[in-house]
Amino acid sequence: MKLPKEGDFITIQSYKHNGKLHRTWRDTMVLKTTENALIGVNDHTLVTESDGRRWVTREPAVVYFHKKYWFNIVAMIRDTGVSYYCNLASPYLMDEEALKYIDYDLDIKVFPDGEKRLLDVDEYETHKKSMNYGPDLDFIIKENVKILVDWINTEKGPFSQAFIDIWHNRYLELKNR
Repeated sequence: MKLPKEGDFITIQSYKHNGKLHRTWRDTMVLKTTENALIGVNDHTLVTESDGRRWVTREPAVVYFHKKYWFNIVAMIRDTGVSYYCNLASPYLMDEEALKYIDYDLDIKVFPDGEKRLLDVDEYETHKKSMNYGPDLDFIIKENVKILVDWINTEKGPFSQAFIDIWHNRYLELKNR
């Protein structure tokens, strides 16, 4: 399978550990792919929930996926600054249909002022039992929370304003072609 290239549009599919489709994003624009990472942007992207509800993203958001880390990052570019929504999730895989990953419930939200919140701890604990996450998976998820918090605290990768500026500007160039 060949990697999507800059300017291509892909679908993103989020699943739960039990194999059920959780959420789909249509028409994410690819900005860069490497052997291990994909950077894209959602802007007024159609999102379909597992129950059939549909909504459209409100602002441009740089999305970052990696094949070695158990999280992905959505950087929402707003007038008030950049807000981050980070999903604890399996490393992604790409097939003919979509970029796919398993969502493991825990999320970290980072506000423009730097405040961080760990979200959905109860949902994680419930699904850990009902979907049998197991001790190895639980360890991996919790270790990746630590890695993610370190990235946030040190402004690594997507948490750097320069990263956001570069990729948002590249998106604007491609969009206006």
